[in-house]
Formats: sequence, structure tokens, C-alpha cells
Amino acid sequence: MEFYNYQGDSPVYSPQILIPVRMRSTAADRRGVLVDKVALITGSTDGIGFAVAQHLARDGAHVIVSIRKQQNVDCAVEKLQGQSASGTVCHVGKEEYCKRLVSMASAKHGFINFLVCVAGVSPMTWSTLGASEEMWDKIMDISVKAPGRLVKLALPHMENQASAVVFVSSIMAYAPVITLGPYNVSKTALLGLTRTLSLELAPKGIRGNCLAPGVIRTQFSQVIWKDKNFLQNFMKQHR
Repeated sequence: MEFYNYQGDSPVYSPQILIPVRMRSTAADRRGVLVDKVALITGSTDGIGFAVAQHLARDGAHVIVSIRKQQNVDCAVEKLQGQSASGTVCHVGKEEYCKRLVSMASAKHGFINFLVCVAGVSPMTWSTLGASEEMWDKIMDISVKAPGRLVKLALPHMENQASAVVFVSSIMAYAPVITLGPYNVSKTALLGLTRTLSLELAPKGIRGNCLAPGVIRTQFSQVIWKDKNFLQNFMKQHR
């Protein structure tokens, strides 16, 4: 599955819904393969999260998009008009919002087939040693603790139905840079969370997966891709 389009000589990608060549001949046959499936996606009104929502909805799933601001939720649902979609406000860093999100999905559909955790904290330019306690707490709460919390809450509604949990990490987990210290660490922690939870979830019929995208041209990551010096240094360091 490919979501991003390479931009010339730049290491930056833009979110798109692209179908790999090997799938194009059967794309029409795939429509509807996820009918009656329910996908709950955090951080899904823009960028990578919205691209995921579009793709799952295109294959027939009912997608539930969520983000902190109601206007962004409404805009995303409107863009998905004609497909099965709904949305709600959710600040994943707050337990009460997570509980409300899962309760809404289970009350309306009775089950959840896919939990995709995309929500994160914008990669601010802080070194590992220079970041404040507040910044560390914010990044780890949203990027690591929140996905684990959501899995725990959604588990009763996902067991024994060939469900899947997907976390979205980053290339920074494999190729860290000094100025994104806490962000690098949080995305690396997601890899460990995926490996550990996969062992616990497998006996319950739930797959655990993690994506590690490169530098994607989204509003969320503009602090990175708009900085040409950062991109040049990144390419030199990890060529």
C-alpha cells in the first residue's frame, strides 16, 4: 500500500491515495472488501491520518475520524461525503476523551475492527538534553501512552474478529537527528510498544503493526520540510 508521492530530488513526500501497479488491475474488485468493518482513527482530519481514512473508506469500511477541534472533524467528514464516515472530537492525551471516543464507536457499531493511532505532537526543534519536563511529558503522553491506553479501552470490542492495531511511528525512530530529541525517542518507543503489544494481542486474534513514514509534506511536519538546512543535513547524515 503506498500513500506518498516522491517530489523530484527532494526527500519530502506528499500525502496521496495511490494504488501500486501490482494492484491497479484489481482495484475495482477491492472496492467493498471492508464493508461492515469499522475503523477508528486518531489524528485523522489531515495529512497521513486523513489519507488512511480515505483509503479505508474507499474499500468500504466505516471510518471514524477524530482530532481535537470540532471544525476540523466536520471538514474531514464533509470531504468523505458519499462514503461511510463519522467523526468526533478527541484529545488523545486526556483519558476521558479516549473513553468517550471508544464508547461512541462501540455504542454505534458494537465492535471495532481497526484501530489506527496517528495523533502525535509536532516535532519541535528540541534537543534531548534541552527539552523541558513539560515538553517530555506532552510528547510521551500523546505519542506513547495514548496509543497504549486506546488499545486497552478498545480491546473488549476488537477481540476474536481478525482485528488490527496500527501505530504510526517515524523514520526518526531509525534515523534520529539531534534537534528532534524527544520526538525521536517517542517514535522509537512506539516500535517497542508495537512489539510488546503484538505478543499480548495475537492470542486474542488481533494483529499489531507499526508504520514508520519518511519526511511527509503535511501541515503537521512543516517545521521539518520547510527547513531546507534541516533536510540537507538529514540527507547527509543518513545517506
